Amino acid sequence: MLKLLQIGLGFIPLLIGIAGLFLSSWIVLTAPVLSLYPLSVGAAEVSPWLFGLNAIAVFSSFWLRSGWVKWGALGCGCLGLLLSCLPLVQLPATHQQAVTEMERNLRKDYLSNIPKPLQTKLRAQSFVLTDAFKGIALDSVRVTTDVQFAAPDGIPLSLDVYRPAQVGTYPGVVMIHGGAWRSGSPKDNAEFNRYLAAQGYTVIAISYRLAPQHPFPAQLEDVQAAIAFIQQHATQYELDLNRMVIMGRSAGGHLAKLVAYQPNAYPFKAVVSYYGPIDLTKGYYDLPVPDPINVRAVLEAFLAGTPDTVPAQYQQASPASFLRRNLPPTLLIYAGRDHIMKATFGRQLADQLRSLGNTAVYIEIPWAEHAFDAIFNGVSNQLALYHTERFLAWATREGQ
Repeated sequence: MLKLLQIGLGFIPLLIGIAGLFLSSWIVLTAPVLSLYPLSVGAAEVSPWLFGLNAIAVFSSFWLRSGWVKWGALGCGCLGLLLSCLPLVQLPATHQQAVTEMERNLRKDYLSNIPKPLQTKLRAQSFVLTDAFKGIALDSVRVTTDVQFAAPDGIPLSLDVYRPAQVGTYPGVVMIHGGAWRSGSPKDNAEFNRYLAAQGYTVIAISYRLAPQHPFPAQLEDVQAAIAFIQQHATQYELDLNRMVIMGRSAGGHLAKLVAYQPNAYPFKAVVSYYGPIDLTKGYYDLPVPDPINVRAVLEAFLAGTPDTVPAQYQQASPASFLRRNLPPTLLIYAGRDHIMKATFGRQLADQLRSLGNTAVYIEIPWAEHAFDAIFNGVSNQLALYHTERFLAWATREGQ
């Protein structure tokens, strides 16, 4: 019995090595179907954990007698180590590129006019290893949930408000959730909203009607209704209406740009878009490979047709249709390995905005996949958070 137990224990390093290698392989592999997509998204973000898992396989293999189990555990562990360190190896250069991009487009001393108390709250580093394991600390904030702001077609729409702990008047961030225009809620990314509130912002996370039951322009109308409601209740929610930013992820990033770029739009100080669609007609024909969510089906549900059958819908729903001079400064953060929204679209938008005399900052995270920030303390989100909070501080500074 004891011998059988010893034999069983001898396989543990091999099993750990196989598990570590399997999970780490998704850092470079792309899920062909939606059910596997979380592996592609999450592997890079938890790479410090995977590095530790693979290291256990390597070091525990040294205690095994020579044989196929020993060399299997060692081989899997070593290959897993190489894969799991890829994001961390790329991080310093990616951060430096983002720093250069921020300084080139916002001026080298763009942080100089930000109040010292706020500067002390900014993250000191673009990646903190202990935060990857323990989580990013979140200070106490005030949260008001499920405030109804409209009921189009009898469908109640609500928003959640995140405010700093102390009563005051604060710059605002209107937050729009993602979900391919067909899912999601204001409760999404609550950690991020709490973090910004603790930094000194009133964050208002809003809902909108979802496709396919409610195709475009329902979503645009709902976001505009939320903005009108926010203006009416600015005092109640301690908002400085002269220092407002609109932000979103994926479908929310698309809506943030679309609303802010409209003629006669609310004069937001800035727009922040994480991997948001831009030109929906181009997106329909220029598809990622593989295409795990079936981009065309998503667009057809959102716009109730194809570019051939409803071309005006695609044009009116595309932020690219409304580019002109004097648009709000825009921060674009895209994932280099995104297989839902290709990063090249974000890069092209930044170039187009600048060619028209607008301020645009484009940051690409080469190892990341779509929705990387779903893991708040992950490698990519720590990097994105570092630069996003600086962009917000610059955009909403007093006297701008």
